[in-house]
Amino acid sequence: MSTAENNTLSQTAAALSTTEEQPLVARNENRSQRPESEAFKAFMAQQWEPKPTELPAEAEVAPHAAKRRRTISDLFPGERLVIPAGPFKVRSNDTDYRFRPHSGFAHLTGLGLDHEPDAVLIMEPTEAGLGDDGGQHHSTLYFRELAGHDNPEFYANARYGEFWIGSRLSHAQIRTLLSIETADLAELEVAVTKDAGVPEVGGMRIRLLREVDLNADALVDTSRINTGVDLEKSDELDGKLAEALSELRLIKDAWEVEQMKVAVAATVNGFHEVVKELPRAITHHRGERVVEGAFFARAREEGNDLGYDTIAACGNNATVLHWIRNNGQVHAGELLLLDAGVEADTLYTADITRTLPVNGRYTDIQRKIYQAVLDAADAGFAAAQPGRKFRDVHQAAITVLAERLDAWGLLPVSLEEALSQDGQHHRRWMPHGTSHHLGMDVHDCAQAKRELYLDGILTEGMVFTIEPGLYFKDEDLAVPEEFRGIGVRIEDDILMTADGPVNLSAALPREADDVEAWMAGIYSPTGE
Repeated sequence: MSTAENNTLSQTAAALSTTEEQPLVARNENRSQRPESEAFKAFMAQQWEPKPTELPAEAEVAPHAAKRRRTISDLFPGERLVIPAGPFKVRSNDTDYRFRPHSGFAHLTGLGLDHEPDAVLIMEPTEAGLGDDGGQHHSTLYFRELAGHDNPEFYANARYGEFWIGSRLSHAQIRTLLSIETADLAELEVAVTKDAGVPEVGGMRIRLLREVDLNADALVDTSRINTGVDLEKSDELDGKLAEALSELRLIKDAWEVEQMKVAVAATVNGFHEVVKELPRAITHHRGERVVEGAFFARAREEGNDLGYDTIAACGNNATVLHWIRNNGQVHAGELLLLDAGVEADTLYTADITRTLPVNGRYTDIQRKIYQAVLDAADAGFAAAQPGRKFRDVHQAAITVLAERLDAWGLLPVSLEEALSQDGQHHRRWMPHGTSHHLGMDVHDCAQAKRELYLDGILTEGMVFTIEPGLYFKDEDLAVPEEFRGIGVRIEDDILMTADGPVNLSAALPREADDVEAWMAGIYSPTGE
């Protein structure tokens, strides 16, 4: 060990042996080296332009959000509903992820983007008909308004200070923008806990959207313990609120449908950017990262962020259903499975998959497998008719795949046995579902009851995916060698209308010939 290393270790040991007076929680601020003199504080409080006071117009989403709150109000009369946005989430030490509110909160308030971490929506019960929009609750949004220039938090708080994170809307501006009452977050504890208790003896029942904000969980749970409320039963009741918020998003209103179209259009543009970058991806030792980066740039340019981690999987990586490492090479002659979606500023996301020939042309075997998946997707689309069950889409698509696998001689049993509930041999090569609901979450409405989801009836306003696939892994000895290392998935975003399904992502080519022609119009893999 060198002398310098010895000296460093000695200094560290000496520091550890001394009495440390600075609290551990305060040490992250050591890097800031912020002046603490009274002269500095006085100077920082002076000579700032007054904050703008003009009020915005009502947001287009405001009346839609109000209708959603009214629907929830009617489901839980006489109960206080607590719906947190959630706090910042730490990425590393004192560095946070970009804030994104919980989808249930965003859906009921209309607040998207990175507005108001720690905010909480409280729906306070009133007499029937006297609440907002004639409902049974009065809604108030509790949030922390940023400190003024005369408050040290303005420059001293790296999480919430305007000097660090920029401005946010005031209470007056939020009230006007969203047509909702607001209050300061400092008043939250009283608002949550007042008169709380066992309903049978006159107490107020609280329902909480749990596991969103640990502070809100602790506040409600402490109140329940102090007032003798049954915690186990309360957890079940809380679950019903989460379920209702999820089911509320099963049917999209007209405003939401337009946001889905915005997200899809941006995603289509992202796929175009990826194809432009394929020549560089082929030459890069981590070409999948080139693909991922090209799409991410478009997501940030046109939307808020990615709707989910991009799957940029080439060759055998495409047979890994959730391949998000994206650290592999991109080889000419292989297929690139790109599963990606842009999240719009309103938090609605697309979810599209295309499987592209890296060099612009499918081989015969690639085209054979691709066509089978496309036929399955078309069968699912044909089955997606108003009045049919959601699960019918999957059954139609998976039947086509089973028939094709049988024709290729891959099934170890008859087609009939494979398709039976006791068989399912074909699922070796397509183990996931064909569809899921789509909206604010990429797997939207996930807490909805089974009878409203899998067994639910396809209804006007639903938005969902159709995404069959076939995945033949390199190590799969049950398939011919020429199949191995090929993964294909085709995924589109579908809007159910009264007249039948509409493919929102139809602008992105699906037919093999069309994919090749589209790619040829963007780049020449040979550099010609």
